[in-house]
Amino acid sequence: MNEYNYLFSNIDWFSVDQRQRKLITDEIAALDGERLLNTSIDDLCSYFENNYRIDISVLQRDEIIADQQEIQIDVSGDYRRFIRDRNRSFFMPGTAIEVSIPFNGEPEAFKIQPSMFTLNPPCGKVENGQLVLRIEGTELTAEQVQSEIDRALTHIENCLTNLRTNVQDLNNSIATIARNAIEQRRQKLLADRSLVSSLGFKMKEREGSPRTYVAPEVRRKISRALPPASTTAYKPEPTLSASDYEHILGVIENMARVMELSPSAFASMDEETLRSHFLVQLNGHYEGQATGETFNYEGKTDILIRSDGRNIFIAECKYWGGAKKLLDTLDQLLGYSSWRDTKVAVIVFNRNKDFSKVLKTIEETIRIHPNWKRDLGPQSETNFRYIFSHRDDASREMTLKVLTFNVPS
Repeated sequence: MNEYNYLFSNIDWFSVDQRQRKLITDEIAALDGERLLNTSIDDLCSYFENNYRIDISVLQRDEIIADQQEIQIDVSGDYRRFIRDRNRSFFMPGTAIEVSIPFNGEPEAFKIQPSMFTLNPPCGKVENGQLVLRIEGTELTAEQVQSEIDRALTHIENCLTNLRTNVQDLNNSIATIARNAIEQRRQKLLADRSLVSSLGFKMKEREGSPRTYVAPEVRRKISRALPPASTTAYKPEPTLSASDYEHILGVIENMARVMELSPSAFASMDEETLRSHFLVQLNGHYEGQATGETFNYEGKTDILIRSDGRNIFIAECKYWGGAKKLLDTLDQLLGYSSWRDTKVAVIVFNRNKDFSKVLKTIEETIRIHPNWKRDLGPQSETNFRYIFSHRDDASREMTLKVLTFNVPS
């Protein structure tokens, strides 16, 4: 907007809303299939939510700047009925006051007509991150100028408020729109691959299939790049189900409860001896597949369960030794985990007296680890769940559960 025009009148909100929704689904439909399958769905949803949300401007009224200049004002309309030459123009010296109001948000928002609007929209122009209003007159007074400014700003603020109500509904639904479109396309891609593989022929790899991708600019604001994806071809793989994962953790938890109820029987045990008690219980459920000190990837892990030749569960058992030891344990666990390990756990035994302080420190420490992505919410006061990224592949996510038990000496 370089000239003074009506604000909030270029395009109606319904058209903007429908356009944003279509842009989201169109970009998802255009994504390379390999890229889509190899990127975390949650990360993709966050990307679309960030790039397609609309931020309605907020006026910085405490930073208003005013300027004035002398102008010639056409007053022909006031005198035309008294003269014979109706085409003649008459000008008188006057004053123009320009008021500039900085704002935070997208300048394009001043073009959108909210669903609730008036037939007499305010006038102004938007340039360089400022909303500029202009008041002209031949005999302006301070009271008159202030009154017109206040009236115009009130009108503009009402329009912005109505627009925020409209935008909030869209912004709150972007992640759902994106997730539905992503999951539908993933299902189609996987179904197509299953169809080809069922024919028994070798699948042809497309030449020049992109391994990385940067999203085009969606609107005028700078767009984030798409989240990282694995560079290898996508291949569906068996994973430990959520119910089996919880069952394994339940076996561990039951054994730990026994330790809490009879602390004296376990008071002198070191970490290795404690681990052996868990292995006995797990082997009773998983036919001897749970092992201790088993090599996996690049180190030794405390508890490892294998199924059909691959790791399906990894856990570390540690006595509480402070925040640094917990961070070291997380690094150790990530170092043990191969690219395919997606469900892991840390089992913490506390022999200190202030268990509440330990729990608070654990929550604070987990979130500062560079591979932490988000919380999944606590299951109880002593059990916490998180999503971590793999150390060597940011697009690969693993579920981490931290189980804490108070076993006094």
